[in-house]
Amino acid sequence: IGHPVLAGYPVGPSDKEYVLVNNKCQCVTVTSKFVPSKENPDEEVLERNIRIIVPLKARENISDPLSPLRTTFVYRLSELCRNCDPVEIELGGAIHQAQQGNSCEEPETCYTYDRNECYSSPVPLLYHGEVRQVPAALTPASCFAE
Repeated sequence: IGHPVLAGYPVGPSDKEYVLVNNKCQCVTVTSKFVPSKENPDEEVLERNIRIIVPLKARENISDPLSPLRTTFVYRLSELCRNCDPVEIELGGAIHQAQQGNSCEEPETCYTYDRNECYSSPVPLLYHGEVRQVPAALTPASCFAE
């Protein structure tokens, strides 16, 4: 049985705390740092901290401001840590593309807006006497810059 090894980046230039997961969709940050052991102060143990911000007034459908308020939030560490970006690895002298995460076919559950994504919701538009549904970008402002 293998254990996942997570690499991270420092919180600040002088920090010894590393960010392992920064999931903007679910407002979760997982950090780790070495701290002195309570049993033996000469040893260090790895401490992990999970910070969850539950968004107030989050909607079941984040793109629909009229959808009911979300009352259930489910956090699975395996989903928070998944990295579905393909990477190139060399095997037997050939370059192959591989994904680092599992269940990448399933859509990510989003409780708030991921600042790196654009979201849209259809809105009715009256055009020449006919009502048409057209997408309207909701967030972020950077979606309109491209």
